[in-house]
Amino acid sequence: MPLWAWAAVGAVIAVMLAVDMLSHRDNHVIEMREAVIWSVVWITAGLAFGLLVWAWRGPEPAVAYYSGYLLEKALSVDNVFVFALLFGYFRVPDEFQHKVLFWGVVGALAFRLVFIVTGAELLERLAWAGVVLGAFLVWTGWRLAVRGKPDVDPERNVAVRLFRRFVPTEPRYHGDRFVVRVAGRRRATLLLVALVAIEATDIVFAVDSVAAILAITGNTFLVWTATAFAVLGLRSLYFCLAGLLRHFGYLRYGLALLLAFAGLKLILAETPVGKVPVWLTLAVVVVTLSVSIGWSVVAARRERQRAGRADPA
Repeated sequence: MPLWAWAAVGAVIAVMLAVDMLSHRDNHVIEMREAVIWSVVWITAGLAFGLLVWAWRGPEPAVAYYSGYLLEKALSVDNVFVFALLFGYFRVPDEFQHKVLFWGVVGALAFRLVFIVTGAELLERLAWAGVVLGAFLVWTGWRLAVRGKPDVDPERNVAVRLFRRFVPTEPRYHGDRFVVRVAGRRRATLLLVALVAIEATDIVFAVDSVAAILAITGNTFLVWTATAFAVLGLRSLYFCLAGLLRHFGYLRYGLALLLAFAGLKLILAETPVGKVPVWLTLAVVVVTLSVSIGWSVVAARRERQRAGRADPA
């Protein structure tokens, strides 16, 4: 892709982030209605960019973009669950959660860009990298299906423990400030510790998601834009889904299957079978997500019905 395309997308993302930051500079509590509106805005932007790719480069790159976008969006649901646990652990006030997520997303975009460029370079230069990365994704999918929700205990998080050891930290909040001066010395607030925990946890998710999208296409521009537009809507997705996650109990099996499928794609690409068609990848992503979400909703409804019959009141 030409350099001007990278610059144009970067400028659009910067403008969207600036608008979002200015819209929430008063640190208000995000209600469901506002979260839904912003989710529609971010999803519309992501889908519209796919149409631009279709008009500019043709259907196959657009299908690859949409496959990566849907996969990253689906994997973001696990991020939402982890964010909810971390916010609960640190008791982050509701009005400051958007600020933490905003800077968390900025960091997530930066780390993902590094992972994308590095991963694409490895796949290009090392013939065995695809097999190793594919095996890693298959193992990750199996682990997700068997173990379920990840362990997110901040006290066992290496990044958080190192941060607290080397950075003087205040054990409380000082409004929305990340750093304060106490007795003439700068100290990190608990809000910054929460941000470090979220950023460190997201890096772990980024390794899985970037590897999975690289299995769909080796075009770094498509991988980056699909990832960026999906991650940009992560904040509003959190405020929409944080209280509804119990209705998606079986989604993790779908995500596990998609990760394993992405791994098999990378492995097959290094065999005589060759690359799996992009349209087949999109079909697998759509069908898997639809079935797992539908299964979750039906199971949750049956659970409520059984609970209602068991409670005569």
